[in-house]
Amino acid sequence: MNLAQLLLRTARVFGDRPALYFGDSLVCDYRGLERRARQVAGYLQTRLQLEAGARVGILMRNLPEYLEVLYGAWIGGYAVVPINAKLHAKEAEYILRDAGAEVLFVSDDLAPGMAPLLGDLPALRAVLTPGTAEYSALYQGPAVEEAAHADRDDLAWLFYTSGTTGRPKGVMLTHANLQTMIACYLADVDATTVDDSVVYAAPLSHAAGMMNFPHMIAGAAHVVPASCGFDPAELVELAARRGRLSMFAAPTMVKRLVDHIESSGIPSRGFKTILYGGGPMYLEDIRQALRVMGDCFAQIYGQGETPMTISALGRYHFSNVEHPRYEARLASVGIAQTFVEVRVGDAEGRPIALGETGEVLVRGASVMKGYWNNPEATARAIRDGWLFTGDMGAMDADGFLTLKDRSKDVIISGGSNIYPREVEEVLLQHHDVQEVSVVGRHDPEWGEEVVAFVVARQGAALQARDLDALCLRNIARFKRPKHYRFVDALPKSNYGKVLKTELRETLAAEAAASAEQQRPKQKAAS
Repeated sequence: MNLAQLLLRTARVFGDRPALYFGDSLVCDYRGLERRARQVAGYLQTRLQLEAGARVGILMRNLPEYLEVLYGAWIGGYAVVPINAKLHAKEAEYILRDAGAEVLFVSDDLAPGMAPLLGDLPALRAVLTPGTAEYSALYQGPAVEEAAHADRDDLAWLFYTSGTTGRPKGVMLTHANLQTMIACYLADVDATTVDDSVVYAAPLSHAAGMMNFPHMIAGAAHVVPASCGFDPAELVELAARRGRLSMFAAPTMVKRLVDHIESSGIPSRGFKTILYGGGPMYLEDIRQALRVMGDCFAQIYGQGETPMTISALGRYHFSNVEHPRYEARLASVGIAQTFVEVRVGDAEGRPIALGETGEVLVRGASVMKGYWNNPEATARAIRDGWLFTGDMGAMDADGFLTLKDRSKDVIISGGSNIYPREVEEVLLQHHDVQEVSVVGRHDPEWGEEVVAFVVARQGAALQARDLDALCLRNIARFKRPKHYRFVDALPKSNYGKVLKTELRETLAAEAAASAEQQRPKQKAAS
């Protein structure tokens, strides 16, 4: 079944219900959203004459037009390529080139930076920017009357995720993959109703955008904040006015929201479900969140390769405070979701004993079709039907999964994955950099921050500002190191491999020593 049917069905049943808000302003009802999506499909089919399966790039900050582009592409029989709006223009250009995108929808804030790079994309045939006269003309054009048929294994969403090679890989998500994700959300996370609202404070290109599906089914209201992003004060006001407000947030966003509510003294009325993911929350942070905001939290653990669908910690487990292992469960990522199998295995994928640490494996209809044009990477990731996630974890006797470490050294900052090799390759472009190793360091606000250990060439007067400028020219701002440590040499194994564990231990020891030094000052001040 084509995912477009979710909108088409709801428009028939709840056509006059409010569908889309920009802040407090109603943009359209469900009948209007359906009409807009059909007109987007009409442009793609009639004006551009795209063939079935063509890729449609979406490089936009959160805007009301995002949903009509998503569903318009599916009505027309195409696959969407949502791109993180925080990426550098060169990174976005690579994704568009690799995907062979034939049309790009780009928001006005990103269009100027992309313009110089688009001329060399051989497949690209059109670029449209919401808010322009050319885009508005879509609403006057022909509308597609009948949505294209889609088989369960047809590509719906091409999601690019960074890899340890430094180049992002295209994860092929089919209509069936995403329908399984929807079923798991409704079974394990939250039941949606027509009286609910979902607010998109995190990027629509990622998990926040996928929250549209269960709320589309229910005929709920979709809200794009006036800020187009995350603003704690704005969200508190929206929740109080709308009521039954749900949202996706990275752990760092949850902490900022909770800190704002606690410091301001404003009651947190109106939040129904705050779903967090992108990494487990620290135990103290989720304790604070529950104390300040009450029982409105749920957690999901997933990857781009099995979106939002590995394990979940539902509201029941947050409220079951009498359980003897309550705190251990809070620190976990929950239990396997209903329509997938999860195991912890050894290097060959064989199950290991409960409580032991191994690699997290998942099998089910949510697991990707494979990597776009990369059968070798697909074969490494999916073996005997199991997706090897690269995450290390342990499972207890009750089925609760706790993540231990990440075998791929991924850094999670603000809910976004940062792969060290990608940053290292950029830094090594500087002629005065001899060696570099990038690791993550605990940060109370962002979860982790990026630290680069740099060995300069002999006699070079290397400055951190030069490396920072290099990163800003080549990768997204959020990926660049927050600290540069210039060292004479990097610790290495007998085989010449850099020992990143030692680097992380050095940073942790320094943080502990600094905290210890602060204690006498704090006691004296009190």
